[in-house]
Amino acid sequence: MLTAKLKIGIVCPYGWDTPGGVQNHVRDLAEYLIANGHSVSVLAPVTDESKLPPYVVSAGKPIAIPYNGAVARVLFGPIAFARVRQWISAGEFDILHLHEPAIPSISLLACWAAEGPMVGTFHAAAKHQKVIYAIGPILEPAIEKLSARIAVSEAARLTLTSHLDTDAVVIPNGIYAKRYANGRRQEKWSGNTIGFIGRFEEPRKGLQVLLDALPIIARFAPDVKVFVAGPGDHKDVVKSIDSQLRHRFEFLGRISEEEKADFMSSVALYVAPNTGGESFGIILAEALAGGACVVASDIPAFDSLLAGGQFGALFKSEDSTDLAKVVIDLLRDNSKREELAKIGKEHAQIFDWDVVAEQIFSIYEMAMVGGQKISLTSETRSWNRFLSRDGR
Repeated sequence: MLTAKLKIGIVCPYGWDTPGGVQNHVRDLAEYLIANGHSVSVLAPVTDESKLPPYVVSAGKPIAIPYNGAVARVLFGPIAFARVRQWISAGEFDILHLHEPAIPSISLLACWAAEGPMVGTFHAAAKHQKVIYAIGPILEPAIEKLSARIAVSEAARLTLTSHLDTDAVVIPNGIYAKRYANGRRQEKWSGNTIGFIGRFEEPRKGLQVLLDALPIIARFAPDVKVFVAGPGDHKDVVKSIDSQLRHRFEFLGRISEEEKADFMSSVALYVAPNTGGESFGIILAEALAGGACVVASDIPAFDSLLAGGQFGALFKSEDSTDLAKVVIDLLRDNSKREELAKIGKEHAQIFDWDVVAEQIFSIYEMAMVGGQKISLTSETRSWNRFLSRDGR
């Protein structure tokens, strides 16, 4: 497994110290590859450089921009381009792995700056990617330089094919399935309980859908309780909850990976009411691996991950009444809930890093056919003019 030892450069487009699925994927992949004897350097925008792991190189501080229904913290412009080129020059990499090279970010800059074996992983799944159209004239030639393309889901692949007329191999995000399987059941989170993890202040994470469903759920499950974990200020959310139902909610703040494993092993149901903008649903894979019975909205990425409801229950996206019906049915039927959790846990093994990293590494080997190494390309006038107009 992963026998040939390589020097691998990975570019993370989003702020390293901001929680997110892409950042987690890059971190886990880098650490898995390092554990298998490879030399890995990750270039990423960084706000606080005091707590960086040794394999991460800062490209500078990110700026916040609206993107895909959320706020993305990215880095772009001539100063960032110079740092990208310096990192590539010093790295002497066998291969570059660029995440989200189709948005204005250091991944796109690296794609433009380098020549040689390059793999791009596309995470975003959205019907309309306006930012792609805005930079289309310089984006497509850069994307064509990629030796291979990966999409983390069928939804992400369709987004890529529809906007850039190119295709990709689908390889899902990875998780450490065994870590979640070893979670310990905690009484404080057990019983008729519902779990939710995410940046609950972002509307697309769908917490409001769950809030709207709770009055119906509580009518049929009077002892139900909801635990919400993740970053954000919950004060305004609490104010929006019916005063007679507030005691059923507990906001936990950020929880550690170990606590997350215990959480998934304890709650009766894990609910993902996201309304869109998700390309994969790594939290669903983690919930499945932890033994939780998963209830998710039927957005394309979640529907695909759960195989149309085979490995978890689906409800109509943004329909709180339908969510309430699905939750009540599972809370009332212990055997159905336990069986769904069991087959979901078995399914989660396909997302384990032992499986996913092997698939990614096979793409690396395919991209490196011919033995060429990464080198710098010359800067073109059109590219410099574009960066100068960007002004950062």
